[in-house]
Amino acid sequence: MSANGRLPGRVCVITGASGGIGAAAVELFRRQGAVVVGVDVLPDSPGDRALQVDVTSEEEVGDMFATVRRDYGRIDVLFNNAGISPSDDGSVIDTTLEAWEHVQSVNLRSVFLCCKHGIPHLLQNDGPLRGSVINTASFVAVMGAATSQISYTASKGGVLALSRELGVEFARRGVRVNALCPGPVDTPLLRELYAKDPEKAARRLVHIPMGRFARAEEIAQGALFLASDESSFVTASAFMLDGGLSGAYTTPLQ
Repeated sequence: MSANGRLPGRVCVITGASGGIGAAAVELFRRQGAVVVGVDVLPDSPGDRALQVDVTSEEEVGDMFATVRRDYGRIDVLFNNAGISPSDDGSVIDTTLEAWEHVQSVNLRSVFLCCKHGIPHLLQNDGPLRGSVINTASFVAVMGAATSQISYTASKGGVLALSRELGVEFARRGVRVNALCPGPVDTPLLRELYAKDPEKAARRLVHIPMGRFARAEEIAQGALFLASDESSFVTASAFMLDGGLSGAYTTPLQ
């Protein structure tokens, strides 16, 4: 780990750290000088420290931040990235209430809990720039998806709205809060989902002007910008990294 870089000595907590965007962010943030605590419901997350946490549990989330603060003396960056996109989340007509609530719990409740229990630690830091919160939303927070995942879309819309409100609330107290809005990302989760349904993958891909899915490392670079002081005047924003998807005019394929 470099002593320099864009996050020198910053203590960063990254949830959903075991794969995809989270794992890429752990590696990138460490290269940029950060001390990274990787958090996941799975054991052995990457990072300088790994914590196995159910981020839908208020008790476990509170204990997680207390542990990081005790061991490192401060917390500077929250990257609330944990999320799921299960196959039983589809059309509103077909999705069960149980499936709806499961996605809402992991994707939205966890972000609320991590902000509720994490932001107070950032506020204890000195200086005008006390910390940065990055919440992973999605391009579907600002537009309809070509392939319906009703609870996922609603949860990410909630993450975006929550992030805007918190960004406004804490702006003058030195804590920035932004929503990271990726387009479809080439992660193991997406590959598994679309391997089962190549037609669904093609429907999603045709809408992206760049003609490809994002790499996890590209989304991690966006998170790095929001975590660093380079984005010191950016808060309450929907930070789009979608290959032009949200700027293109298309009609859903039937």
